Amino acid sequence: MRYILVNKPYEVLTQFTDEQGRATLKDLVAVPNIYPVGRLDFDSEGLVLLTDDKQLQHRLSEPRFKVAKTYWVQVEGIPTEEALETLRRGVDIKSGFTSPAEARLLPNDTELWPRSKPVRFRASIPTSWIEITISQGMNRQVRKMTAAVGFPTLRLVRVGIAGLRVEGLAPGKWRELTDQEVQALKEDMAAQTAAAGTFKTPGKSDTFWPGGIRPASAKPGQNSAGGYSRGGFGGAGNSKATGGDARSAGTRGSGRNSSGGTFKAKPTGKPASDKTTPGKTGSKPGPKSAGRGSAGPNSRGGAGRKPGPAGSGRNGRG
Repeated sequence: MRYILVNKPYEVLTQFTDEQGRATLKDLVAVPNIYPVGRLDFDSEGLVLLTDDKQLQHRLSEPRFKVAKTYWVQVEGIPTEEALETLRRGVDIKSGFTSPAEARLLPNDTELWPRSKPVRFRASIPTSWIEITISQGMNRQVRKMTAAVGFPTLRLVRVGIAGLRVEGLAPGKWRELTDQEVQALKEDMAAQTAAAGTFKTPGKSDTFWPGGIRPASAKPGQNSAGGYSRGGFGGAGNSKATGGDARSAGTRGSGRNSSGGTFKAKPTGKPASDKTTPGKTGSKPGPKSAGRGSAGPNSRGGAGRKPGPAGSGRNGRG
């Protein structure tokens, strides 16, 4: 097994191929069959862990296992204690609320290596560095967090991941993890696995909620897509309806009338008589003028009735 720590420079993709010809990890690490654990944005810098240990890779990437990631963030302005406290409690970044984080203001003399493309500053606005530690992995989370409290991010560097630090590793360079570091990682993941429970990939028939928590708004029997578990077309199986209101598969309107389970049309007009009427099932079609006041052998007025003028009456019903 290989365990490699690389310091990703600015504008390098956290992958090994790119159709657009941009710089990737392949330009930095010439080791085959290893893959990044998680991701780091194209315009961010810092630590990325690479490995061919699929089990460890899964555990470090799975959101249920709270892997701490520490960032040094250069922001526009000087954050107040109130802003830092908001970051610690959690921030609404539109895609959701962030979990509690660690946040502190770094000393004024904090320095890092120069970036390949210098940060654009505004002369009238000072900048400062803050340290943020999170265990989530939302898209561009740290940038959205600082913007939400009024201090936009100018530069973002990941300086720590799961106890591993960037110190001593220049941009674009990489090193193998020591045996002690690998053992510490595995022990940490084993402890978190025991605390979180055995992970099971949900099947298509299983009820699965992201994060393993069923929302309070979900109804009994409802799945994560908002539907219900069904045993077949029409709702057989775990249907919402129970007792006399249950509808059988392929039955129309049986929930309204459970006596017999067949659809019956609602009668209209006068009660049906023994005489047949043109257009009814089982009767012979009458002449084209039937229903326009013309007499016919099957007209409701009976034989001998004289036809009225065209358009009189209501369809020959009198």
